[in-house]
Amino acid sequence: MALDKVDRKILAILQQDSTVSLNDLAEAVNLTTTPCWKRLKKLEESGIIAKRVALLNPESLGLCFTVFVLVQTSDHSHEWYRKFVATVEEFPEVMEFYRMAGEYDYMMKVLVKDMKDYDQFYKKLVNSVAGLNNVTSTFAMESLKYTTELPLGH
Repeated sequence: MALDKVDRKILAILQQDSTVSLNDLAEAVNLTTTPCWKRLKKLEESGIIAKRVALLNPESLGLCFTVFVLVQTSDHSHEWYRKFVATVEEFPEVMEFYRMAGEYDYMMKVLVKDMKDYDQFYKKLVNSVAGLNNVTSTFAMESLKYTTELPLGH
């Protein structure tokens, strides 16, 4: 789906506040409500808008410990991959999970309360899947930038 200037503006507004009313959204993009609603539905049906959610403040929930976990494996079979992905997807502490190119095969962003909680996560991870050769953890000391807003200017 090709996006025009109005679609990009709708998306930019929704990325800042997905609770904006249809009337306010339509007014902000200089449309009446019906054409705005149709564009919104088209963006949802095309998958550009995947879902609308509430973003929670992790620190106010006691989740202050961010860990980047790098994993190396010697097993690159499809069966192992499927099992590993399915296992990691079950861990609620894993916020992001990537298959990587380079020295490490996988990377996870893990969010927990403290080092003790991370140690429990780590033990659960390494005991859940055979074939993990190296699991390296780096700990974030300070978050300098965090956003969920995608760059729409391109």
